[in-house]
Amino acid sequence: MGYFYNHNIHPFTEWEKRRDTLSAYAESISLPVIYQKNYDLENFLQKIVFREKNRCAVCYHDRLLSAAHIAKNGNFDGFSSTLLYSKFQNHDLIKSIGASIGTSIGVDFYYQDFREGWKEGIAASKQLNMYRQQYCGCIYSEKDRYCHLE
Repeated sequence: MGYFYNHNIHPFTEWEKRRDTLSAYAESISLPVIYQKNYDLENFLQKIVFREKNRCAVCYHDRLLSAAHIAKNGNFDGFSSTLLYSKFQNHDLIKSIGASIGTSIGVDFYYQDFREGWKEGIAASKQLNMYRQQYCGCIYSEKDRYCHLE
């Protein structure tokens, strides 16, 4: 079961590209996916303001908490995150937050270092002509990726 929850993605057109890419791929492999019901950028930004230096931890917590609730409500054995595929994410922090949330919600957090297949995953996604994002998704990572004025 997949779950699409990307409250942090900016701009909306980027969010749509990511959602549509997942939707097409999930359909091609018969993967059921639960999609977030709305685009709640304002809520994400309100949580991040004045915490910009710790924005990833706030984002990880929000995403993992949402996934844990979906897992608990759906009677799944556990939950995990595609964040664990990225070599750019803080695995130790994700693992710690995920385990803590899992304990508090009552559903296991599954950790695996999926970076082992990073190069193969890129090759496969290119072969499938999938949209590939160029930054994490939040407005801050977009700035880090593209703004080089200094």
